[in-house]
Amino acid sequence: MKRISVILTMIALSAIVLVSCKDKASDKKETAKEQKRHQHGPDGEHHEGAHHEGDRKGPPPHGGDRKGPPRGGSPEQTKTLEEIGGYKIGEVATDFSLKNVDGSMVSLAGIENAKGYIVTFTCNECPFAKLYEDRLIALHNTYAPQGYSVIAINPNSPENEKEGYAAMQARAEEKGFPFPYLVDEGQKIYPQYGAVRTPHVFLLDKDRKVQYIGAIDDNSKSPEDVKVKYVEEAIKALQAGKTPTITLTKAIGCPVKPSRG
Repeated sequence: MKRISVILTMIALSAIVLVSCKDKASDKKETAKEQKRHQHGPDGEHHEGAHHEGDRKGPPPHGGDRKGPPRGGSPEQTKTLEEIGGYKIGEVATDFSLKNVDGSMVSLAGIENAKGYIVTFTCNECPFAKLYEDRLIALHNTYAPQGYSVIAINPNSPENEKEGYAAMQARAEEKGFPFPYLVDEGQKIYPQYGAVRTPHVFLLDKDRKVQYIGAIDDNSKSPEDVKVKYVEEAIKALQAGKTPTITLTKAIGCPVKPSRG
């Protein structure tokens, strides 16, 4: 009799344990369902912002100190020359007289012994412009003695202090620009050329005819991986008395920033 009582007690305890485990498993399922509902909503679709603190993987929502090109679409030029309305290949570019960072006024006609001009629209802050600064310096140092100087123009509105004249002077000194760095006062020159990105290059021959428009080379991010140096190839063609094989590429960089006024 005592033995039967012990057996019955053990059976009862086992039943209690099974019920408890089942309840815990059910609770876990309900918790999982609740989490899924929070993340996907009642319709089963995923909703942005559903992650909770501690659950997010990867970078924080605001990116912290983000390096590289800013957000806002592709850095590649999207408009055609016709849509932009600037110079086309073969057209003669109008001369200008713009203020340099050293206070002097610079014009194309004032550059002695010129066989051509590497007119480059660039700026202080665009990540792409910064990536190309050393390449522009090398381009000028190589080809200015051969008659092809870099003439850099900042087309951006000076409303942004980081693109203003004082900031341009500081940047030119910091990088040791060997070429003029000019202010497009009133933003009158860049629309004439049709510059839409920084950097954007217009290679002119000695008669100021536009011979090449576009990017400096085919790799904005890595100079070591450049395969085609568009500007250099175009200069070499002109030096040989030929028309450049490639006359037009899409500029890669930040959009030119017009005045808000």
